[in-house]
Amino acid sequence: MDIQNVLRQAAEWNASDVFLVAGLPVTLKCKGHQQRLTEGILMPEHTQALIDQIYRFIGRDQTRIAQGKDDDFSFAVRGMGRFRVNVFRQRGSMAAVIRLIQFGLPDPALLGIPEEVLSLTENQKGLVLVTGAVGTGKSTTLACMIQRINQSRDCHIITMEDPIEYVYRHERSIVTQREISIDAISYPTALRSALRESPDVILLGEMRDYDTISAAITATETGLLLFSTLHTSSAANTITRIIDVFPAGQQQQVKIQLAQLLKGVVCQQLIPDIEGRLIPVFEIMKTNNAIQNMIREDKLHQLDSVMMSGASEGMCTMDGSLLKLYQQGRITRETAMVYCMNYEVMAKRLGV
Repeated sequence: MDIQNVLRQAAEWNASDVFLVAGLPVTLKCKGHQQRLTEGILMPEHTQALIDQIYRFIGRDQTRIAQGKDDDFSFAVRGMGRFRVNVFRQRGSMAAVIRLIQFGLPDPALLGIPEEVLSLTENQKGLVLVTGAVGTGKSTTLACMIQRINQSRDCHIITMEDPIEYVYRHERSIVTQREISIDAISYPTALRSALRESPDVILLGEMRDYDTISAAITATETGLLLFSTLHTSSAANTITRIIDVFPAGQQQQVKIQLAQLLKGVVCQQLIPDIEGRLIPVFEIMKTNNAIQNMIREDKLHQLDSVMMSGASEGMCTMDGSLLKLYQQGRITRETAMVYCMNYEVMAKRLGV
């Protein structure tokens, strides 16, 4: 079996992911559903051979795997697309999940990313966060936002990702891209270095730990615009997650910093529409005076009420967005109930 044929078929089927796991056929994820690409079951030696082909094809060594670590990287195949790969061990054998990324940058209008999200790029400084579970399109939304700036402003954009997903051309902006473990040792190291490179905008792939979050806040305080991601489900959870990373003695200071720096939080999910296609749904928080006070005074439980009344400012809650999609006939009642944040309130609003 040839890995390039597997990837070619995955691209032709418009799959989002390829799974190479012993005990299963080669499996694709298409529109959220699993599809078997082959009938034969992969044995451990088959998955090893396919994964070895990837490493040989891109000229990458397997040092991390030999050390018992997972390996994350990306590569491109001309005429096919870019691929983000995670190689890992499971039940004593090699396995891999390959994410397909189309060549070219995504069109936000075709993807259903609203202007209320993209307008956050109009900020000249501050912190903008895009959050959600794994595989909900955070990287794609951020790519649309970075490209909006690239096309509209004279500035220096620095991206730091693990690995690089979308590749940008220099348009009105200069765009430099750094891949963690190849171009920089870690996110905190890359951030500290970036501050010496005259940045106007930074895309930080993920605020994953105390060191990275602390470095991101420090970088944002220098007066630049920083975008990043977290695996949180709501604006309130996002702010709480950041604060809770810090020791108790520092948390009040962090609240003050966030109140000043945070410009917006976009939480997103991918949900099936009535035709079974995956569409994005968003919660959008844009920081105003009321929200700044709530962050400082630890009254985040009141955020939803501010977002519900902030439609004129481009804000909405996740449940409000789901309800709107249901009223437009784009999703079923069942889908709205499955993906809502407050089951009891949504049930009453839908008459369940």
